[in-house]
Amino acid sequence: MSVRSIARPDAGPAKFRDPALTAKGERRAVVALKGLRTLWVNTGTLCNITCASCYIESSPRNDALAYISPAEVAAFLDEASARGEPLEEVGFTGGEPFMNPGLLAMLADVLGRPGLSALVLTNAMQPMRRYAPGLLALRDRFGTDRLVIRVSLDHHDAVLHDLERGEGSFAKTLEGLSWLVREGFVVHVAGRLGFGPDGEVAMRAGYASLFAAHGIPVDACDPVALMLFPEMDAHADVPEISEACWGILRKSPDSVMCASARMVVKRKGADRPAVVACTLLPYDPRFELGATLAEATRPVALNHPHCARFCVLGGAACSR
Repeated sequence: MSVRSIARPDAGPAKFRDPALTAKGERRAVVALKGLRTLWVNTGTLCNITCASCYIESSPRNDALAYISPAEVAAFLDEASARGEPLEEVGFTGGEPFMNPGLLAMLADVLGRPGLSALVLTNAMQPMRRYAPGLLALRDRFGTDRLVIRVSLDHHDAVLHDLERGEGSFAKTLEGLSWLVREGFVVHVAGRLGFGPDGEVAMRAGYASLFAAHGIPVDACDPVALMLFPEMDAHADVPEISEACWGILRKSPDSVMCASARMVVKRKGADRPAVVACTLLPYDPRFELGATLAEATRPVALNHPHCARFCVLGGAACSR
């Protein structure tokens, strides 16, 4: 997933500083974990490309988040099972997940556990294609009903996509996406809602034309099959979310990602992984919740611009 963002916000001298109160002195909104349904795994921040604006600053050189191992992931899956968590989905993000040499083993572990599905976020370029034999073996062993591969295609126009991800990247990603379709994998696509001048209706129509032209069976009107993420410039002003906002916006805190999800990361040089509140905040120490899922059950204060812009006001989520 690539969304326009800067990892460390500067939202003014008063906003998003106090975990309990907003700059106006109102009680800040807090989200309780209602049950762990999605566990995200950051496979590492290394990526085969450098995007112009990446929420996690992935690149071929950024290893701030190291490769997590299959054994480390298995320990969290075991803990979730032992705790009786209502876990349904394990999502793999990066970086580029297929850069991690243990990804296929992690997928096999997830798919080998009853009731769990797997979601992989990828640019579908060379790292994924390198593991084509292994992916096909997973398909043949487990089928495709519980594995979704979400391909990042920032725009349906090659020129605009390549402005973000580099010249020629659109063609390579489209080639990888088409290969997945030909081999029978379930594919979803992630785009950028604010990329370019088009509104959502026009954007979805553009993707629909692209999918039709290339025989890609993705329903562009389906907000899960084609996720269009909002832009997240952390330097831009955004309202803080107070407790009163739930009623004003007619929104439930249970609809926000951190009510049902957590993410596991492995920091460079760390002895063990850590659990953070969500996929969008891997670096901010205020959102590191502990070393175990049990420790990470505590409520999350919406004390970051991304909480407002992406989740509450943007109505977006990394998984559905």
